[in-house]
Amino acid sequence: MIIAPGLNPGIDFTGGSTMTVKFADPTEQQEIRTSLESLNVSDATVQNFGENTFFIRTKELSESEKDELLSKLEMEVSPNGYDVLSFDIVSPLVAQETIVAAFWALFAAAIGIFFYVWWAFRNIPKPFRYGTAAIIALLHDAGVIIGIFAILGFVADVEVNTMFLIALLTVIGYSVNDTIVVFDRVRENIISAPNRSLEANVNLSIGETIGRSINTSLTLLLTLLALMLFGGPTLKSFLLVLIIGVLVGTYSSIAVATQIVVAWEKQDFPRIFSRITKRRLPASE
Repeated sequence: MIIAPGLNPGIDFTGGSTMTVKFADPTEQQEIRTSLESLNVSDATVQNFGENTFFIRTKELSESEKDELLSKLEMEVSPNGYDVLSFDIVSPLVAQETIVAAFWALFAAAIGIFFYVWWAFRNIPKPFRYGTAAIIALLHDAGVIIGIFAILGFVADVEVNTMFLIALLTVIGYSVNDTIVVFDRVRENIISAPNRSLEANVNLSIGETIGRSINTSLTLLLTLLALMLFGGPTLKSFLLVLIIGVLVGTYSSIAVATQIVVAWEKQDFPRIFSRITKRRLPASE
């Protein structure tokens, strides 16, 4: 993400033109996409809004470019004509506001999750650690997904748009839900066996919930893969985020969130920090 160009923003974030067109002849999404590609508008998105009515989003078009595009569509997909129901230009300023709003939504979700987990685990020692661990796992999942899409944007020209943000928030909800399932089992084991060490209770809880986590994730992955194979191109980026998020969220609930709680209890973080600091200090003469 740090190395340029980072994420490859789509029209939703860079600005562009949108139009709603009703064609007189029966028309398919793929026919419209093929025509747009011949005009070098391959990054356009096409959504079906009803019978022969489509929502088309492209790069910013001038009046002449819009007329050329519509003439091409009329000639290739609807010889009997069309009706432009709406045409709007999305400025980059509106796109920036969308990004800011998305980050605020993520921040608000994280704060809400933290306080909810803290409150829900108030009957066991140090409940705030569980809320903090859930947020770290959440940030881990989001970071992995964003990092993968930064790589895909560089090697495969994959763009991020508002569907990416929606999918990212969906993944966060799924990941936190899976994390809380594991934490809830930890809480039950701590209450039933308070003299057992936290490390042993966490290990037991993971063993009791790992089957449920894997089975739930596999079931969801089968559904997502079916949609990826047989669904429309408009949903592919959304589904790709969900597939990556399910895989990452499943292991982070077990291998990140719970391990942070155990490492915090055993005071591992100060020791790790101390080792790193000692390595960086120059050797004494």
